[in-house]
This record gives sequence, C-alpha cells and structure tokens, in this order.
Amino acid sequence: MKVYVARQPIFKKNKKLYGYELLFRGGMENTFPDIDGDTATSKLLSNSFFNIGIDRLTGGKVAFINFTQELLIRKIPMMFPIENIMVEILEDVRPDEEVVNACLDISKAGYAIALDDFVFKNELKPLIELAHIIKIDFMLSPIEEIRQLLNMLKGYKIKLLAEKIETYDEFEKALSMGFTYFQGYFFSKPEILSGKEVTPNKINLLQIVVEANKKECSFDKLEKFINRDVSISYKLLRFINSAFFKRACEITTIKHAIVLVGEKEIKRFISLVATAELASDKPDELVRTSIIRARFCELLGINSRNGTDVSELFLMGLFSLIDAMLDNTMENIMKDLPLSKNIKQALIEAKGELVDYLRFVSYYETANWDQCASIISKIRVDEDKIPEFYQDAVNWADSYIA
Repeated sequence: MKVYVARQPIFKKNKKLYGYELLFRGGMENTFPDIDGDTATSKLLSNSFFNIGIDRLTGGKVAFINFTQELLIRKIPMMFPIENIMVEILEDVRPDEEVVNACLDISKAGYAIALDDFVFKNELKPLIELAHIIKIDFMLSPIEEIRQLLNMLKGYKIKLLAEKIETYDEFEKALSMGFTYFQGYFFSKPEILSGKEVTPNKINLLQIVVEANKKECSFDKLEKFINRDVSISYKLLRFINSAFFKRACEITTIKHAIVLVGEKEIKRFISLVATAELASDKPDELVRTSIIRARFCELLGINSRNGTDVSELFLMGLFSLIDAMLDNTMENIMKDLPLSKNIKQALIEAKGELVDYLRFVSYYETANWDQCASIISKIRVDEDKIPEFYQDAVNWADSYIA
C-alpha cells in the first residue's frame, strides 16, 4: 500500500518550528477501496513509522497524528515512540467511558494528547482534563466565539493551538489572545504588499539564483555576482575547504572553487544558500517549503511524459514563495529578473505549461488530495511514484535547513 503523507507546520510564538501535523492517504482516490478507515489508518501509520521512518517525515520534530475512536479504544498510539507523537483526538470522537479510559491509559503512559477542532461541550470535560493542547480552528469560528471559548477553558492546564492561520494579521490576533502554537500557512504570505522596495543586495541575490540555474551557466558571471556578496563567498569557500573535499591545498579564489565543485553542485549550492539569505528574517519553514517545492517540481518534471524543462520547474518552485520572502508582489519582483516567460506566467498569472506542477505541489503540501487527483493526468506522472518524490524532496530540504 502506497503511503501519501503531507506535513503541515506548527509554529511556536517566535515563529520557530514546533512540529508537523501528518496527514495520510492511501492514494489519490476519494475513498479507500474495500477497506475501512480504521484499518487504512493503521496501515498508513505502520508504514510511516516502520517503513519510511518518522524522523524522516518530521526531521525529529513532534508529529501530530489524528486517531479515530476505534484506534483510541485499541490504544494504537501506544505502539509508537513516546517522544515522537502528539495523540490528536478527532472532533467526532464520542467521549464515552471506553474512550475516556483508553485515553487515560495513553496519558498515564506518558503520551501527550491534543483535542482537534475543539468546540466546548460538558461531556468533553474528562478529555480536557487529560489534554496538553487544544486546537481551535480560526476558519470555523468567529473571533467572539473563540474569546468565549477561551473563557470556558480558564482554569485548565492546557496550551492553545490556533489552526488555519492563513495571514500575519490572524497570527498577531491569535498571539494577543494567548495562543501558544500556530498552524497554517501565514508564513508563506507577504506581510506587506506595497511601499517596500527590494534592496540592491537582495536583487543581487536573486540574480545569482537566476544565473546559477541557466542552462548555459557562465562561471565568469557567477564569480562576479558571488564576489559582490561576502556572506555567500565565505560560505562557498568554507564549504569547498571542508573535510568533505579532500585536497592538498586550500582554495582561496571563488573562480577556483566554482570550477572545482562543478556546474551541477555549484548551481544547487548557490541557489539554496542565496534563497536562505533572502529569507534570513523569516521563519525557516519558508525556505524549507521553497526548497521542497523546487525539488518536488524537479522530480515530477524528470518523471513526466510531458517533456517539460526541468531547470525551469526547479526555479519556479524555488521562487514560488519569493513574494513572502521579500514582502512584495510577485509582479514587482519578477519584472527585475531575467526569467523565462514560462516561469513568470506561472508565478504571476497562474497560467502556462508549468502551472499545473506548481498547483500539484501546493495542493499536496496542504493534503488537498481531491485537487491533486484532478491534476495528476495533466502532469503525466506515475501516481505510485509520487510519495517517493515527496519524501525525497522533504529529505533534501531538511539536509540544507537543519
């Protein structure tokens, strides 16, 4: 059984990563064929922990995992490493005696418990007493209702997690209301969309990324761009002089370093270091997501029967969140860059031959499986290989962003 896993980031107050909610599916179909939800979820959990490896999925962070009524009663969470998981109780779980007793045993064993999509009901009090975290959906409930809910929860020793936080304004609002954790894609949206110029230093970084990803890459141009940026120059020389590259003498010039590393590796190194520099004042997850998108798009392109330019797909994925990195509009940023029409069309207008790849990866990361299914025929990739591509992209990104 193929395991489709998407991970959604959960942040602390300082916008540092706390963990991921893992969302599973057995395929792109709308339902599990000839198998009930509990059995399917058990198989998916088993595959994810024992075949893929939970550390590879979460980079060592906490994994929030949904458990159904039946799985809780059977105490399935206790099969998994205690340090890795947050047991998330779904909103449709009935808090009957059997469930409460099972959750009590799970809690006593040391497992942390979260209540998902929480709405206050008196019968939930036994589970509230056991919970470490309560998740409140900002998209489902008006702010005044959320305030009332928080009043009802006073006195309980729980922390609050705000779900579906899609803008910085919502993040600030939830922060002021006393929430400790935040889940959603607010980090991938620009904070300011006007009145902020892209600095010459960041324009230079963008030009470095574009030059590094050209088919006919000029080492002379790369040397010129890199020499303008002390940070990238230092990182490149440190990288090339590390124990990873064994040689008799140290490398002291940028040109020598570029030639020695080789075209493919230097392109990757420069692209990722420069992207990280662009987003140095943003959550690490923004860079991580950009790198995942770049690699995921590239792998889809390599394995597609469409014959799409793979280097364009990589760069499109890498730049797909550049508006959030620079707090400016995609159109303003793109006008200063010598990118192909295909890339600009996809990023500015959401049109053209590349856009279906970008849509697919963005739907995948939010576990929008129905939309993924509707696009898969357009990108012409073997569906069974997609989980491997996503896992490769996640591992690749995590190796660059520690």
